[in-house]
Amino acid sequence: MQVSPPKELSPYIKHYLFLDNTETAVQKFRLFSDGNTGLVFSVKSKLISGINKYEIKKYLPASFLYGQLNGFKDLYSENEITLIVVVFQPNGIHQLLGIPANEFHDAIIPVEDVFDEKIKTLQENLFQQNNSIRVQLLNSFFKSLIVAKPASNQFIINHSLHFIINSKGHFSIKQLVEYTGYTERHLERKFKECIGLSPKKFGNVVRLHHFLKLLKDKSDDTNLTTISYDAGFSDQSHLIKEFKKHTGITPTEYFYNTGKLTNNLIKRTF
Repeated sequence: MQVSPPKELSPYIKHYLFLDNTETAVQKFRLFSDGNTGLVFSVKSKLISGINKYEIKKYLPASFLYGQLNGFKDLYSENEITLIVVVFQPNGIHQLLGIPANEFHDAIIPVEDVFDEKIKTLQENLFQQNNSIRVQLLNSFFKSLIVAKPASNQFIINHSLHFIINSKGHFSIKQLVEYTGYTERHLERKFKECIGLSPKKFGNVVRLHHFLKLLKDKSDDTNLTTISYDAGFSDQSHLIKEFKKHTGITPTEYFYNTGKLTNNLIKRTF
C-alpha cells in the first residue's frame, strides 16, 4: 500500500509504503536505487543484511535509514515481515536534517544515529498500531521536524531536479549548466550535499526508472530494443550494461523472474 503525505510534507517526503510478506522460509530481496533515500521500520522481524557460507546471519537494526545506493543491496528475511518505508524526496533528508546527503551514500544507518530520541517513541508506537494510525503518527513526527527548523534555500536543486526529471534522465551536463546558469563544479557540489549523487548519476537512475515504466506498460508487440531507444539508451547492449550495474540482473530477468514489492525492491531466488 502506498500513501501520499499531506501537502506541507510533500517537499520532503514522496510517499509512505506499507509492505507485507507472509513467507516464513528464508527469502531474498534486492534493493536498488530509485534516486531517493528511505527510512525503514521492520515491524514483525528484523531483516538480514547477509548470510555467509556457515549460515551465520548479520541482522539489520529494526529501524534504519538507507542513503543513495551505489548499485544494489541484497537483504534477507527468515520470517514474516511487515515493512513501513518512508520514501523521501531526492533532497528531502538533507532538508529535514541539514546533514550532507553524501554522508549517507551507500550506507545503512540505525535510526537512532540520525534522529533524536523521539524516533524510539515513534518506532514503538508504529509497531503497535494499524496502518491508518501509523500514517497519522508518521505525519505528526515529520511535521514536528519541519516546525523545529528554518526552511533551507533549495532553488538550485529544485530547478535542476525539475529539468532532469522532465528530461527523463536523458540530458548532458552542458544542457543542465545552460538551463540553470550555474557552473558544472557548483552543481556537482550542491548535488552531493543535497542529494548524495552527482547530477549525471542521479540522471542515470531517473532514466533507468523511466525504462522500467516503459517496460511495465509495454504492449505485447513492443520489443526491448524499441524501449531502449525510447528510454534514451544508445542501443540494447548499453541498456543491459547500465541495468546490470544498478540491479545485478538483466531487464529480461527483472521482467519475468522476480517478484516486485516496489519499483526498486524485488524478490529474488537464491
